[in-house]
Amino acid sequence: MPDDTKEILQTLIETCRDGETGYLHAASVARDSELKSYFQQQSLERARFRAELTDAITRLGELDPRTSGSSAAVLHRAWFELKDDLGGGDHTLLESVEQGEDSAKHTYESALETKLPAVIDDLVRNQYASVKAAHDRVRKSRDEKAA
Repeated sequence: MPDDTKEILQTLIETCRDGETGYLHAASVARDSELKSYFQQQSLERARFRAELTDAITRLGELDPRTSGSSAAVLHRAWFELKDDLGGGDHTLLESVEQGEDSAKHTYESALETKLPAVIDDLVRNQYASVKAAHDRVRKSRDEKAA
């Protein structure tokens, strides 16, 4: 397997872990029950994406893929905890989640600019469509909360 494909998959696994834990955290602090439920669903979906990517990298010969998240995501969660503690509410929470989704969307777009093996390209494209839809839904919810 080309090293760049391996690195791209590792980065996407990390991105999914970040999304999984970020959404789980957002669900724990959201006040709106519909948002809580949506964030929980997204956390489960990112866990599934991470499992699919881990399976793909393992099939390509990587015996010990890194499945942890990034240190940047830990800082991002701490930042949105602080904003929540200061009374930002669901609108501020949605802004923070959207920032995380901007990053995830960008990571997937970068991955898709690379020539990937067909089966991996299909997997990444399908996941990207879902990440983009989540990003757009979070942005729409944020705008509605601001109105």
